[in-house]
Amino acid sequence: MGLGYRLVSRPMLGLQDSEKAHARAILGLKLMCSNPITRTALNLSYGPQSLKVTRFGAQYPNPFGLAAGMDKRAEALRGWTTLGLGFIEIGGVTAEEQLGNPKPRMFRSGGSKALINRMGFNNPGSANMAIQLKRHFARYGRPKVPLWANLGKSKITPLTEAPADYATTMERLYPYCDVFVINVSSPNTPNLRELQHDDALANIVAACNTVNQQQSQQLGVDAKPLLVKIAPDLSDDQLVAVVKTAREAGCDGIVATNTTIERPETNNARDQTVFAEAGGLSGAPVAARSTAMIHRIYELTNGEWPIVGVGGISNAEDAWEKIGAGACLLQAYSGFVFEGPSLTKSVVNGLNKKLKQSQFTTLDEAVGFSHRQSPRVDE
Repeated sequence: MGLGYRLVSRPMLGLQDSEKAHARAILGLKLMCSNPITRTALNLSYGPQSLKVTRFGAQYPNPFGLAAGMDKRAEALRGWTTLGLGFIEIGGVTAEEQLGNPKPRMFRSGGSKALINRMGFNNPGSANMAIQLKRHFARYGRPKVPLWANLGKSKITPLTEAPADYATTMERLYPYCDVFVINVSSPNTPNLRELQHDDALANIVAACNTVNQQQSQQLGVDAKPLLVKIAPDLSDDQLVAVVKTAREAGCDGIVATNTTIERPETNNARDQTVFAEAGGLSGAPVAARSTAMIHRIYELTNGEWPIVGVGGISNAEDAWEKIGAGACLLQAYSGFVFEGPSLTKSVVNGLNKKLKQSQFTTLDEAVGFSHRQSPRVDE
């Protein structure tokens, strides 16, 4: 199935505008899962083996999830569970509805397996998203896997008012989502990355934690995990500071990493044209940097702080490398564009095989194994 996608479907999608192709793929998945016959066929074709992990107080059928940005509007929730993903992250969602940046705003480099986007947090706003999730839950029930929400800042909101903006979205989505990710690292909202540092980040986390406590008491549920998502472009000093601030502020974990504003070197004229576009780059070129940052965060926290690894995962080898670096959960976005719906099965089944070939009995035991085998030499 993966070969068929690479030989037929991907070249066809490559002829289309990237954003339109993305929308058609989401719609196709939604339609395929609208009846039990095609839904069952999809699951039989693409569903992976079980590889259960327990994180953030919940059991995940496997550690491989959907990264934010792929299903911004939560349009294909049943589709992602049908494909066997271990968890789903929707959004980014902002307090205010946003159209996002002018089009075109998504670009694809097939040769480098890279995407560039400058979407600008286009989304229906958290009030509308809450209504949509309420309707979906009433019709289909809660998703069978944990549902995460990526929280962004509304473009019209001044940086000084960012804590209230993030907190508003979290409060509106609280009944429907299991984990919340504070996104202060998108390069496509002006000055957003300034919120990664010191008091700015601490104030956002504090505002969200206030909502967390209030809502958990009101609804009679446990407080929900709160994570922060960081950029791969942080210097080491900045990374140390962000990790320290986020932990002290009460974040339950970290997502490493978002897209990068850096560009790889290439002699390919077509790639040069794509890489000249403004926006955040994801996919294969960010893999090494993402993994290096996971290594560093694991070292800084003695492996005691959960790390979600995302960036350039295209196969089980990429995923296993991030597990070794210290990631306990994994996510992909660009990988689904270039490898298709078989990516989940390929990664999860491959991780199962890697685990059986290792000295570990569970995936939790394998997390951070690179740090225990031999000293890592930075290039």
